[in-house]
Amino acid sequence: MEVTTLTGLLKHAAGKFPSHRAVSVSGKFDLTHSRLQELVDQAASCLVCSGVRAGDVIALTFPNTVEFVIMFLAVIRARATAAPLNSAYTKDEFEFYLSDSESKLLLTSQEGNESAQSAASKLNIPHATAKLSRPDGELTLSTQTDSSLDSLAGVVNDPSDVALFLHTSGTTSRPKGVPLTQQNLAASVQNIKSVYQITESDSTVVVLPLFHVHGLLAGLLSSLGAGAAVTLPAAGRFSASTFWKDMIKYNATWYTAVPTIHQIILDRHFNNPEPFYPKLRFIRSCSASLAPTILTRLEEAFDAPVLEAYAMTEASHLMASNPLPENGGHKPGSVGKPVGQEMTILDENGVPQAAHVNGEVCIRGLNVTRGYKNNPEANKSGFRFGWFHTGDVGFLDTDGYLHLVGRIKELINRGGEKISPIEVDSVLLSHPDVAQAVAFGVPDDKYGEEINCAIIPREGSNIEEADVLRFCKNNLAAFKVPKKVFITDALPKTASGKIQRRLVAEHFLAQISAAKVPKFGA
Repeated sequence: MEVTTLTGLLKHAAGKFPSHRAVSVSGKFDLTHSRLQELVDQAASCLVCSGVRAGDVIALTFPNTVEFVIMFLAVIRARATAAPLNSAYTKDEFEFYLSDSESKLLLTSQEGNESAQSAASKLNIPHATAKLSRPDGELTLSTQTDSSLDSLAGVVNDPSDVALFLHTSGTTSRPKGVPLTQQNLAASVQNIKSVYQITESDSTVVVLPLFHVHGLLAGLLSSLGAGAAVTLPAAGRFSASTFWKDMIKYNATWYTAVPTIHQIILDRHFNNPEPFYPKLRFIRSCSASLAPTILTRLEEAFDAPVLEAYAMTEASHLMASNPLPENGGHKPGSVGKPVGQEMTILDENGVPQAAHVNGEVCIRGLNVTRGYKNNPEANKSGFRFGWFHTGDVGFLDTDGYLHLVGRIKELINRGGEKISPIEVDSVLLSHPDVAQAVAFGVPDDKYGEEINCAIIPREGSNIEEADVLRFCKNNLAAFKVPKKVFITDALPKTASGKIQRRLVAEHFLAQISAAKVPKFGA
């Protein structure tokens, strides 16, 4: 029988592999799949007995801890909606997200979060903490009431339950609220398991924040749904100094990350290599474009295939991925084939485009949200012609692989020539002295728009603007060469590690006439 809820998938995996390791806190303790389910049910019964009802939105702000994993799953088990939030938000940001999601309760670690609690207090939202003292003990909620698992007897999860509420990153506009159902999440977990052939024998270390769809779905939930294992870093966040130690200790077979973290891992390897590395089935990259030169360096350094994927919050993460080597492998310049959903390329009139013809990437499937919350304008533009419109420009080749050109709003129109900033990014990142780079459009009297770029040099490099321009002239058509290069030591990123191209453009455009470019955050 097909399982159409996330909670059903996890219970099925726990029943099939009860004694298999599910979650480890590095160097501290392990939880089996059966023990994890017991803790989730206990916490869910506490939530129900304390007044949480089906459809209530529960905000969670935690580091990457076992308490977050348990409480996130407990909220969903109670038929409520989990709304994970970045613990680094300011009070004003928390106030926006708590208000926009219409949260009924704020959950934090025992240590709390001053900004979140202050915002919740202002909005009259109650606050509770969660703590797991030891793996064989019960998770303690500060709102603990006498509870019994009997309270869960009548709580039956339905595929249509809204289980997860996230906001888009807001890199081009105000963040939009995205409700994702049990069925959306179950479909996405099945898609991820399928394309990467994740089984109970696999193990990974979570390096991405679990308040973001990439780490949550691809790292955590797909592993748990397969009966596989995940390890949470002891510090509750990614650390380059402990990453490979954890990967080796917990017999990791793969990991997924954003390009920024891949670059950090590579830099650590070149500057301070480990004595040996584990044999990985694959390395996965997603959430931003991975420059070909970085992909090649990763494969050479760690002797594993690197599979670039394409995803977004509205699709419960995965939309397309390069397959494993035995199933066709990576195609250079592509983010892979559609996984578990339909995909087409449409022009502005909704007409499907032929192979190799650019248009907007559109999808539909069980993993796709039914619509944004309280945002009819976004729903009108995002759901047309029977498809969800991603806002990305790309084409499908004759083998069915997707090639992305860029965001519709980010394409640079230089005198009628449409230029993909992603292409310019890739060339910049292929320079051996460039650590990070981003290209962007700026207004220009002659051409309408002109290309500028910002780079972060590699440590110890003395690269100058002239060096970058010379390199670009040798590797790009003349009309794609940046007119101006800004050299900086920081670039603004989303919580998932994606460089915020729009903010970079705004920042440097404001400083274009200044003699000295200030640092971000200065």
